[in-house]
Amino acid sequence: MSVQENIRLDEEFIAAWDAHDADRAVALMSEDVVWQDVASPEPARGKAAARQFMQSWFTAFPDISTVVKNRVVSEDQVATEAEFTGTNSGPLQLAPGAPAIPATGKKVTGKGVYFARIHDGKMVEMHSYPDAAGLMMQLGLVPPPAG
Repeated sequence: MSVQENIRLDEEFIAAWDAHDADRAVALMSEDVVWQDVASPEPARGKAAARQFMQSWFTAFPDISTVVKNRVVSEDQVATEAEFTGTNSGPLQLAPGAPAIPATGKKVTGKGVYFARIHDGKMVEMHSYPDAAGLMMQLGLVPPPAG
């Protein structure tokens, strides 16, 4: 795909994320998409697992909103630096099978980067790197660094 087509694909993904529409987002992915998030020991494999991963974020932060800060695009990849805001008003499930973290009610500003590999107009591989430590500090779940 062209760079412009990949930019449009990423913009549609961000729009689906901000609309909290996991079905719309997974429609942009291949059937066998693999999503590896740094906070999860195992990748999410397939559309159902990717949908569940996204839904866990929408449950934890029902008002989540994203701003793209930077984007690098090639004919088969997109790298996006994003910042999100949201209020933790639902349980946070970082990995399937892990215990859910109860809602804190705190508003956060998070940062992260994701890389998407694209083939035949679909996202086939996702790698996401949210600032989990910064997020946990804002939620009051871990103390800030001393000093």
